[in-house]
Amino acid sequence: MTQLIILPGMDGTGLLLERFIAALGPAFEVRVVRYPDEASWGYAELENVARAALPDSGPIFILGESFSGPLAVMLASERPAQIQGLILCGSFVRNPRPKLAWLKPFIRLLPVSGAARAALDFLLLGKHASAEMRMALSEALKRISPATLRSRLGEVLTVNASTRFAALDMPILYLRATRDRVVPRTASELALRLNPHTRIADIDAPHFLLQAAPTQAAAAVADFARETPRKSFH
Repeated sequence: MTQLIILPGMDGTGLLLERFIAALGPAFEVRVVRYPDEASWGYAELENVARAALPDSGPIFILGESFSGPLAVMLASERPAQIQGLILCGSFVRNPRPKLAWLKPFIRLLPVSGAARAALDFLLLGKHASAEMRMALSEALKRISPATLRSRLGEVLTVNASTRFAALDMPILYLRATRDRVVPRTASELALRLNPHTRIADIDAPHFLLQAAPTQAAAAVADFARETPRKSFH
């Protein structure tokens, strides 16, 4: 059975991945890495958490959703023999909006109120913002403190895994949401320029691609895994 390790988005809970995992079906042995609610932890500390969650044996695929794309790149660069392929979903290898990097010192002032959550619905879900998905997002946000959310957003503004990504010698799939209001198209275009092993799968969805289009995303991941030649790893 194919092993798939999923690094979740900024909430780090994995609660928003249930529909996607169900759509994958029994062909995958799925393990979701969950991040502690630690406001002082950046990408370096979360990389340690993700690394500890990897199986010791057997070939795997790794999927980095949104915030976790750079983490998936870091792990793939460390274990090129074990990781058969890298999947980035609505993600990036460096700050996707570099013109906003100057805002990092002010992230601590970012409101996380009801109005702000309504804005999140618009940005993350768009026209797919059903009552069920709003409830799931609200539940996930209850599990993480505003301070941790602000900290992780600040990490995005300075992260840069471009060099590691460009050096990867493995198949790479980028799941691109065609209605993404958070991560611009330039992020996937940069991935294509940096690494020729990258291929794009466009899916009609908002930034919350795995949540809004789980069946299409699961099919793209299954095709990618099936078409990727296996490397032996013990």
